[in-house]
Amino acid sequence: MPTRFSKNRKKRGHVSAGHGRVGKHRKHPSGRGNAGGQHHHRILFDKYHPGYFGKVGMRTFHYTDNRHFCPTVNVEALWNLLPKDAQEQAEKDKSKAPVLDVTAAGFSKVLGRGSLPKVPLIVKAKFFSRIAEKKIKAVGGICELTA
Repeated sequence: MPTRFSKNRKKRGHVSAGHGRVGKHRKHPSGRGNAGGQHHHRILFDKYHPGYFGKVGMRTFHYTDNRHFCPTVNVEALWNLLPKDAQEQAEKDKSKAPVLDVTAAGFSKVLGRGSLPKVPLIVKAKFFSRIAEKKIKAVGGICELTA
C-alpha cells in the first residue's frame, strides 16, 4: 500500500494521532502475549479458558509407545476385513462361520461401534470390548482371545 493511502497521513498535525492524550500509545502496557494470566488478566483467563493452569493426571516418567500400542477396529468394519469370496460363502452357508484374525490385519482390540450382518463370524483378537463381544455373540459368532 502506498504511503499516501496510510491512515497516518490524515492524522498529520493532530497531536496524539488518534491515540488519546491521557492513556497514551505505549509499547506493551499490559505485557506481551499471555503475560499476567494469573495476575492482572486473571478474569479473562478464568472466563474464556477455564482449566488453563494447573496439572491433571499421573506422570509417566519413561513413557514408551510400545507398551501402549493397541490399534483398534470397530465391529462395523470387521466384515470388510474378510475377503469377498469368504463373505459370499458365509452368506450362502450359515452353518460354517468364517474365521477372521484381526491381529493379521494389524489390529489388537475390537470395539463395539456399528452393527454386524446377521451372519455368524469367528473373530480372533487380543482384546474385545464388552459391547463388541455382545454384538458378535448376538449374530451367532464367537470371540476368541489370542496371545
